[in-house]
Amino acid sequence: MERVLADALLAQSREPCALLGALCGGEASAERVETLRLVLQRLEERDVGVSGLAEAAHEVAKGYLVPLLHASPGGGPARPRVLRAASAALRSCARLAGPELAVALAEDALRELPDASAAELLAATAPCLRALEDAPLLRRLARAAVELALAGDAPPAVGTRLLPALAQSAEPALRAAWDALGSAGLGAESRTGPELLVLSALAEKLLPDRAGRADLDARLCGRFWRTIQAGLGRGQDALTRKRARYLLQKAVQVSAELAVDCSCGSQDTKGPSLFWWSEKKKDELLKFWENYILIMEVLEGNQIHVIKPVLPKLNSLFEYAVSEENGRWLFHPSWHTSIYKRMFESENRILTKEGVTHFLELYGGKSLPYSPELSEFITGPLMDALAESCLYSRSPGQLLGSGSPLGLKLQKFLVTYVSILAEEIKSHFLLRFIQRMADRHWCAVPVLFLSRALASLPSCKALGGDGLLALRDVLQCTMITHQVLLRGAAQGYLLQTAMQLVDVEKVSLSDVSAFLMSLRQEESLARGTVLWTELCDWLRVNERSFRQSSVGGSEGQETSLNAYVKNLVEEFVRSPGWEKESKFVPDSLEARLTALLVLLAVDVEGLRTRFSEKQRTQNVLRLFLDPLLDTLGRLGTHAYMPLLRTDRCLQLLLRLLHSCVPRGSSAQDDEVSSVLQASIMSAAESMAQFVLRRLTMDELQSVADLDRCQLYLKVLAELTRLQVKLGWKSDNPISRVISPLKNACVHHLQEAEDGQEPTLGHQVQRVVSMATLAALCEAMEEHPVLQPPPPDAGPVDRVLSALPLNQVLEKPRSEEQGSGVRLTENGSVPEESPSQGWGKVVAQYLHDQWTCLSFLLRKHRPLTQAEEGDRLQCFFPVAETPVQTLQSALAVLTVLPASRVVPVFRCMEVLVPKLLTSEESLCIDAFDMAWEITSSSSNAQLTFWPNLKAFVHFVFDNEILTIAAKPKGQAYFKIKEIMYKIIEMSSIKAGVFNILIRHCCQSWTAAASGVPQGPFASAKDYSELVLEACVFGTVFRRDQRLIQDVQTFIENLGQGCAANIIMENTKREDYYVRICAVKFLCLLDGSDISHKLFLESLAIKLLDKEESTSRSRARYHENSLQHRVKNRVWQTLLVLFPRFDQTFLNGIIDKIFHAGFTNNQASIKYFIEWIIILILHKFPQFLPKFWACFSYGEEKLKTSICTFLSVLSHLDTIIQNIPEKKLVLKRALTVALQWCLSHNFSVRLYALVALKKAWHLCKVLQFEECDAWSTVIECSLSQAENMHGAGNARKNWQRIQDHFFFSAFHPLRDFCLETIFYTLPRLSGVTEEEWIALDKFACFTDIPSSEGSPWFLSGTALGDLSPGDWSQQDRGPTLGEADSQSEWADVQKKIIPWGHSALESDLELVLQDRASRLGKSVSRLIVVASLIDKPTNLGGLCRTCEVFGAAVLVVGSLQCVRDRQFQHLSVSAEQWLPLVEVRPCQLVDYLQQKKAEGYTVIGVEQTTQSSDLAQYHFPEKSLLLLGNEREGIPANLIQQLDVCVEIPQQGIIRSLNVHVSGALLIWEYTRQQLLGCAGPPS
Repeated sequence: MERVLADALLAQSREPCALLGALCGGEASAERVETLRLVLQRLEERDVGVSGLAEAAHEVAKGYLVPLLHASPGGGPARPRVLRAASAALRSCARLAGPELAVALAEDALRELPDASAAELLAATAPCLRALEDAPLLRRLARAAVELALAGDAPPAVGTRLLPALAQSAEPALRAAWDALGSAGLGAESRTGPELLVLSALAEKLLPDRAGRADLDARLCGRFWRTIQAGLGRGQDALTRKRARYLLQKAVQVSAELAVDCSCGSQDTKGPSLFWWSEKKKDELLKFWENYILIMEVLEGNQIHVIKPVLPKLNSLFEYAVSEENGRWLFHPSWHTSIYKRMFESENRILTKEGVTHFLELYGGKSLPYSPELSEFITGPLMDALAESCLYSRSPGQLLGSGSPLGLKLQKFLVTYVSILAEEIKSHFLLRFIQRMADRHWCAVPVLFLSRALASLPSCKALGGDGLLALRDVLQCTMITHQVLLRGAAQGYLLQTAMQLVDVEKVSLSDVSAFLMSLRQEESLARGTVLWTELCDWLRVNERSFRQSSVGGSEGQETSLNAYVKNLVEEFVRSPGWEKESKFVPDSLEARLTALLVLLAVDVEGLRTRFSEKQRTQNVLRLFLDPLLDTLGRLGTHAYMPLLRTDRCLQLLLRLLHSCVPRGSSAQDDEVSSVLQASIMSAAESMAQFVLRRLTMDELQSVADLDRCQLYLKVLAELTRLQVKLGWKSDNPISRVISPLKNACVHHLQEAEDGQEPTLGHQVQRVVSMATLAALCEAMEEHPVLQPPPPDAGPVDRVLSALPLNQVLEKPRSEEQGSGVRLTENGSVPEESPSQGWGKVVAQYLHDQWTCLSFLLRKHRPLTQAEEGDRLQCFFPVAETPVQTLQSALAVLTVLPASRVVPVFRCMEVLVPKLLTSEESLCIDAFDMAWEITSSSSNAQLTFWPNLKAFVHFVFDNEILTIAAKPKGQAYFKIKEIMYKIIEMSSIKAGVFNILIRHCCQSWTAAASGVPQGPFASAKDYSELVLEACVFGTVFRRDQRLIQDVQTFIENLGQGCAANIIMENTKREDYYVRICAVKFLCLLDGSDISHKLFLESLAIKLLDKEESTSRSRARYHENSLQHRVKNRVWQTLLVLFPRFDQTFLNGIIDKIFHAGFTNNQASIKYFIEWIIILILHKFPQFLPKFWACFSYGEEKLKTSICTFLSVLSHLDTIIQNIPEKKLVLKRALTVALQWCLSHNFSVRLYALVALKKAWHLCKVLQFEECDAWSTVIECSLSQAENMHGAGNARKNWQRIQDHFFFSAFHPLRDFCLETIFYTLPRLSGVTEEEWIALDKFACFTDIPSSEGSPWFLSGTALGDLSPGDWSQQDRGPTLGEADSQSEWADVQKKIIPWGHSALESDLELVLQDRASRLGKSVSRLIVVASLIDKPTNLGGLCRTCEVFGAAVLVVGSLQCVRDRQFQHLSVSAEQWLPLVEVRPCQLVDYLQQKKAEGYTVIGVEQTTQSSDLAQYHFPEKSLLLLGNEREGIPANLIQQLDVCVEIPQQGIIRSLNVHVSGALLIWEYTRQQLLGCAGPPS
């Protein structure tokens, strides 16, 4: 067509030059420039001598085309067409005008790079340059083009036109481009895409042709293959990866066609080549690369169901890759790792997990040889992928706490891989592996399983000092996680790794000590654990093998662990003479290390003897601790001992006392701790006198000394605890200092200021005195034996309570402020003021004052309740003014930091009950302020939990609850409001509700054991709290569920994991809330009227909760929150049932039966059926109501009759308490036979089960009156046993009989907590998060267990059963079954419609041009869908039209493409298909216009004259008009049709969906026009 048009123009105009001039005039539209291109190309093809044509072409190029290319980049959507037409026209001009024009244009364009127009000019002129004469210019042009492409921001023309043009040029340009590509060096990941762009553009010339001719052979260059591998594995976009696949496929194709052996050299001479070809192994090579490319193409789909069947082909790649003869790699392993890299980089985490799992499983079934590339891959991309926590989730069907499958495979893989490594390679690999672990911050789960995998390696001498240092760095990485249990377990595994892998001859005891110091002993390393014993044994075995090092500057002094520790203690206790005395307390890290090594050395010594001897332990301890005990013994008499030395000794003392007590069962009989404590108590007198002197004699004078004060108080507290443990006597060393210490502190606090400005020393002494009194108060509260008799207690208590509350210590003025700034010895300004940090000092003072006040209030609380006389008020002044005291408490809360408010909360706990009636508003203010402070500190773990506990004890004090509930005033509703806020907070912060429910249940449990009408009466007013606890539990997010799974896995390891023994279980899991509530309910006595009323009120609220939950959502999926709440409601009702009497059940029986009519999940049905059985068994009076449930219409019963038939199947239990059983049996048989005739198959099965059970009971009881029914019943049951025919009828009959609820479950003997909370949920398919095992109830000891009730043991073997499949849908093949396929014969491979020759995605092209550039065939078919309304139909049609190459899709409004349903169906087809908007009212004009253009208008409709689709032949220019979904094509439009085509039908339904109808006609058009089926089908 184009040639005809050009010839017509040239024939009409006899002067071609004039024609060119005419075309260059006017507006530069796309049509005009394309016409100019056609004329120039036709003149070039004719090659006729026309005078002046060269000059005219030169003028067109210089005067018109070049300025057109340099025009502004705007111009709308036609601009790309203009540029391409101008570039092609310019190429023709250069050929017509001669090479000089091309050279001149190229020179000009080179100077203007990287401008887009310059790139277009070069792309146009490059083919016109001469190979020999213009060789330098070609080289410059090639180098510039490659450099521009590698820069990453090159104009599209560089890759799409310039580089391919250079590839077709002479050899100099190609050689220059190749050299420029090589000189750039192997680029980073960001440059892989540009490099592949260059290579794919030059591919035709870089690879030999079929004749073997090639200027260059890229196959022999390693850099070529490395770039392809980088694109395959780490390509950032699909286009980059496609270019890499194209180059690989092209190279393989060329190699097969040439049939010549070749090999690309490898950097590793011992390994295989990156690429090689052998004609002898052509078939194997082709098969390998065919599978390889197939896998890479399938991975682009990113859909696991498509990719998973292809993974077995990856196994075959490894079979091809390893030689069976010598066990060496035939193919370079980097090709395999590229596949895994691609999987690891996928956005689909499931695909990443599949890739990681597949790689880890390689060494399970294959023996692959060592390769450096594999080791680099493991320590690189694999470890990066392993950092994703989501990969460690459980597999479907795997039990909670059974461990991560990927974590276990990682462990097995690492053991297997390391075992094949040579010793020198093993050391390097493990060091690199551990260093990579230290290079990043890991989440808790990945670092745990990586550490566990390392700890499982067999013992070997692989790591030296660098390895131990790397393990220390990894330990620091574990500290960032908030999951304390996982953190402790990881530290334990890393310690085991060090013991397994470190070569002791390369490390010293100092190195080991530094490593141990990195561990948190309170989380991972403590005496009494298996890990501690392993460490002691490791030190015992290797103590003579450690590398020699120096302690205290002397080389090689230690020859054993004992000598090393002895020297360490001596160096620690001895104050270095060169170290300047510091006013600050030294860091305690060194004391922690010294104490740890002392205890380790003692226990190592204990391992040397089979039987421990107390005298030997004492001797060893004395060996180590003599320097310490000597110093401690002289503290009381040596007044001038350096502070550094005393501080260090006291720190070491504290660490020894804290660390010596073993954890676990061995704590009672431990000799080390008892000998150590006795040794320390021998110096108690000296230490006590030292503490007394330091705290009372004005020796603490600076702010820094306050830390020293805390150290002394901790020592005093430990000595007091030990003395109480040994026996408190009136004249012991500690008791002799307490009284003078208390009196001296009171004296300091009473000293007057005399009107003078306070000095720093005086104020510090006041703070020290208050802190000392607070510590004494806490000690007396903990050890009541310390409290003095009443005559001695009065004055001190009176003085403390009379001190002004909230007195803010005035900041003292330092000497420097009074006499100018004092310089240091070197003339510099001091770094800090002596009173710096005074705000913290004041906060500590206030905290200590309120601590003392809290102790006094709680101490005298019983007295103030018993006596209200003036004498007592005078003795205890604070009790005289509780309002002022509470106001002072609110005032101090505004200034204290959140970490200091606990004693204020404890004071308010005592004060508020006295004021709640008279000063309700003030008390409410106290509630609000306390809650605000508590909730605002929720992100500070160390502060929040103590504050929350104190807050709960305050607001939910039993006395406060009782007083607030009497009038039910504002305080009562404020407490309720706070209660619900706490419950709401617990949904995002686990453990919050636990503290509240535990405190309340403990309070009510204690009250329940007292007077019947005592404080327990308040429980009924707050029964909503117990209600919420009974149904509490959130649905975890995926990450929360993963953490819970792994924590359960660690807990299941038991004593094998030291963290389980060291760290106390805080019981913050959600299920402990329900356990607490259930155990509390079990303790209540149904014969107690207050308990009975509480239980009945709770039961009614539970039924209301169940009803409201059912109304909130008509349908809910299994294990949703609604399902779980209802499940918990019925579990609790079952627990409460034994306390119900007939009178109460009369009021709720209708609700229970109504619940049976509700559509529920299987587990809820079982609980409802169970409780109905128990009701009918205990109270047969309700049988008439039960029979009435079968009398409703079948329409209402079709989903619920099975519930009542299941109840009927347990008729043997129901009639146990009925004297006259015959009437009940007769009625049961009647009901069962009636429902055996139901049209619903499931109902018939349930009825047959009930009938069989009832009939068996009749036989057992020898009920002769039913003999008349024998024939009917026996026939029915026989037919059920022998049923046959289509479907699974017989199988389902057997299934329902074997189901646990009908075969093994006994409603009475299985009535226990185990069945209610564990066995039944497990058997009914409830998620494992809802299974509460019996040991969880047993380990929760905060609420005592109910005695005398059979709550904990099931009387049947129900717990041994596995879940049946009756209540579950049949499952398809599992993942494991899919994996068992060795290799699929055929797999999905998505069609890629564009060819390999068009790899660029030029997004500037209009839709038609973009499609044509991609090699897409476009037909002349127009589909008109303006009458269609639904976005789903339009989206599906859009996708169908794009797939089959329709020319255009006409829609009623282009706004439809923004609809999410449209986009979901179209899957981006609208980006590749032209869409035109024609509103329905404009259709008549549009159809007439298309008729004028030669289109045949075809309607898809059934009319009287419609043609059969099977017989109709579509013209090339066809327009399909589709009708509306409901009304079809309107009558006025039918008149515009040239023909109607209908689809032949065989069924009854009169029409197809409009999208389906359109798709059928579009395919038939495509089949006829594009596939060559011109005639009608045969």
